Amino acid sequence: MQMLQTLDYVVFFIYFLIVAFYGFWIYNRKKAAQTSSKDYFLAEGSLTWWAIGASLIASNISAEQMIGMSGSGFRLGLAISTYEWMAAATLVIVAIFFIPVYLKNKIYTMPQFLNQRYNGTVAMIMAIFWLALYIVVNLMSILYLGALAVSSISGINIVACIFLLAIFAVVITLGGMKVIGYTDVIQVFFLILGGLVATWIALHLVAEKSGQSGLLAGFRIMTTDAKDHFHMIFKKDSPNYVSLPGLSVLIGGMWIVNLNYWGCNQYITQRALGADLKTARSGILYAAFLKLLMPVIVVLPGIGAYVLYQKGMFHAGMLSHTGAVDVNKAYPNLMTLLPEGFKGIAFAALTAAIVASLAGKANSIATIFTLDIYKKAINPNADEKKLVITGKATVIVAMLLAILMSLVIGEKLMGEGKQGFNYIQEYTGFFSPGILAMFLLGFFWKRTTANAALFATLGGFVLSCVLKFLPRWVNLDWLTPYGFYQPNPDNHGLFEIPFMDRMGFVFVFCVLGMAIINFVENKRGVVNKGLEVDTSMFRVSKGFAVGALIIVGLLITLYTVYW
Repeated sequence: MQMLQTLDYVVFFIYFLIVAFYGFWIYNRKKAAQTSSKDYFLAEGSLTWWAIGASLIASNISAEQMIGMSGSGFRLGLAISTYEWMAAATLVIVAIFFIPVYLKNKIYTMPQFLNQRYNGTVAMIMAIFWLALYIVVNLMSILYLGALAVSSISGINIVACIFLLAIFAVVITLGGMKVIGYTDVIQVFFLILGGLVATWIALHLVAEKSGQSGLLAGFRIMTTDAKDHFHMIFKKDSPNYVSLPGLSVLIGGMWIVNLNYWGCNQYITQRALGADLKTARSGILYAAFLKLLMPVIVVLPGIGAYVLYQKGMFHAGMLSHTGAVDVNKAYPNLMTLLPEGFKGIAFAALTAAIVASLAGKANSIATIFTLDIYKKAINPNADEKKLVITGKATVIVAMLLAILMSLVIGEKLMGEGKQGFNYIQEYTGFFSPGILAMFLLGFFWKRTTANAALFATLGGFVLSCVLKFLPRWVNLDWLTPYGFYQPNPDNHGLFEIPFMDRMGFVFVFCVLGMAIINFVENKRGVVNKGLEVDTSMFRVSKGFAVGALIIVGLLITLYTVYW
């Protein structure tokens, strides 16, 4: 397998210098403001709409997409794009309904929202939940999958890659949200450029292997030779149904995944919470348009790698050390075929995606711990300088924990042919339904109580675990004909409820349970803390409305063509 050459390292070094010097320049422009916790964690009032949109995408597109989603493209095909395309629609909803509520009520962190809407107990429980989720699932998975890809392309030992990526991310994160936000603009440029290079080489090679040339010829051959990889909606007899269960991607669990991720997630909403409403909405709409482009740079390369694999390429490179086909190696194998120089661009893009997400996630971890745990429960009298120092220390501790878990359990959870992207989505989904129910009812139903919110959080998690692991204890094959349980190829063929459907069931359970608790407690005269919400908050400008309609029209077209 051909590794990086001299020109590739030169290109990568140029990328590194641009990010480093630009970040240093941004940091020094308002160095004095770094003593303010809101400026450090949120870059309050400093990010423009294009910086917010770019930062949203840079923080979202990481190893889980570049590597994990490309791997899912290798196995599932274009259908995995539903995460990206449905996210575009979700971002429009978040911009219209979620962000105005946060900004009107001066919400800076998600636990702060829960404290303001419910009480300190709910907020503290969720703050601890989020910290565990961000470190154990997100930070660790991004680091491991990223290091796996970097190691495959560069030939550097994976352990060294884990440490180098972590150090690079920590350096950027210590500069605060302002540095993260503006360096993310550069990261997105390299991310998109490198992704397009990967798509170019995939289409070019597919055409070449069939004795033709040109990108359009490559795409046409790809849609013919891998026809089964160009369907967005799987039927129940498909082996991939358990990953993307039919219409659930349009009317079911996919909405829970995306609304929770884009609307109730500190890691994401933090980019917009320091801006005014017009700027925040414009940035989110910009991110929605970029989301429509993402499958071109993260899914098509995976499908291209599948077609090339079927034609005899990558057979050795796709195998794990036990001999299983490792779909997470699809993207790295494709990168090794790029010409000298282009490989450096792709390598820079991959690194940009990984580092930007690590930095964003680490900053969110630091924000939640510092403002919602340290300031509230450990040191209420801490001054602004102390809060910033604590935040920086938290970044380092969180990254060390992620490094440790990557080394100990990374391969077990995401290696050996498993879809790393599905791992992240499924285990985040243990929390998503309850969190979303708690937020939505908290937004729009003033009678919702704190005990109802606790029920959604804890009850939703418990029911998710029961539905996931029940088949290990009880024979539920009799439920299979009714569509509840399907064999999961990623879990030794064990029958499971598709996790997308499971989230839908749990969400309904949480909403009904909350409604019952609300009814009982309202009868007893329990006083609830409402938010400031009025319909005028949800009005949008004509420009935003036109942009939103264009996105919806494009989505309808895409699903119609690739149904």
